[in-house]
Amino acid sequence: MSNETYRQFDPWRTAPVKETGRQQIVETHYFNIDHVSYESANGKTFDRYCIQDNSGDTVAVLALTDDGKIPLVEQYRVANHRWTLEIPGGHAADSERPLEAAQRKLAEEGGYEAAKFTQFARFLNTPSYSTQHTSLFFATGLSPASHQSIGPETPRSQVRLVSVDEAYEMILNGTIVDAKTIIAVLRLKCGNFDHLND
Repeated sequence: MSNETYRQFDPWRTAPVKETGRQQIVETHYFNIDHVSYESANGKTFDRYCIQDNSGDTVAVLALTDDGKIPLVEQYRVANHRWTLEIPGGHAADSERPLEAAQRKLAEEGGYEAAKFTQFARFLNTPSYSTQHTSLFFATGLSPASHQSIGPETPRSQVRLVSVDEAYEMILNGTIVDAKTIIAVLRLKCGNFDHLND
């Protein structure tokens, strides 16, 4: 397989559709939902519902203990009616910067503080209907912090410490299904993170 592409990819080239109308139909603390009308190049019209994130990037923290373990949080997710295993993460509060939110989430959910945080990725969560991005941080030099309840849906969250290989196996066998956790663990498993500790 060749690494060459037919043409250089330009994500900001001219849009193939024109927005003709927008109405906000839902407003919440974290996001708003807009009903948007478009016209295509051939003159046809269509509607979409778009989620506009209004609290900045969500964040997630891939933390690694000195003995090579990743803290994974057991969380109950009401929308999917299931428990998940996830790296600590969530929305910024008020005017928090992504790093500040990452530090808070690691302490609240994971029960750790870290001597070093490095952002190593940023991705679109669901680009087909949402503006939400997630910034991923790698945290090392961990020390215990006060672990807190993370919300009414998970009043007693538990933290599991697993090796990188164990987390990778849990992705392969379908135990870990959370996208941010999959992305972070695969980057750690497949990439060289040594330069992030320099």
